[in-house]
Amino acid sequence: MASSINRVVLTGNLTRDPELRSTASGTSVCGLRLACNTRRRQDGEWVDKPNYFDVTVWGAQAESCASYLEKGRGVAVDGRLEWREFADRDGNRRQAVDVVAESVQFLGGAPGGGPNGSRARSDARPDAEREPAPAGGSSSADEDDFPF
Repeated sequence: MASSINRVVLTGNLTRDPELRSTASGTSVCGLRLACNTRRRQDGEWVDKPNYFDVTVWGAQAESCASYLEKGRGVAVDGRLEWREFADRDGNRRQAVDVVAESVQFLGGAPGGGPNGSRARSDARPDAEREPAPAGGSSSADEDDFPF
């Protein structure tokens, strides 16, 4: 039997602030709501159609997302799709497909113009926890060489 692949990569903006909670065993879990646009041609004009995805982040990365992300912030999510079935408040059976994140990258600046607002974040750790740059300085390209 051939193996299957369950992989999703999304970039978009958060539609609400992250919601952090914990399991009974104390594991952190963070819920994100991500909006990703699809461009379509409608009546001769290009229009954006938003798609919304529920994203679940686990563990230490969930805590970082809750601490450093907010509504409107751009993120890139790499993970897998997970189907679930549940009963709503009225007892009706419902189904949903969620994205379970394996990694979340913080993109662009914080909407509020916070201290990290001028550059992209490559991971979910604050600057103080990052590895120091190797001795010898920066790479061969100077920051002023980039057009963006």
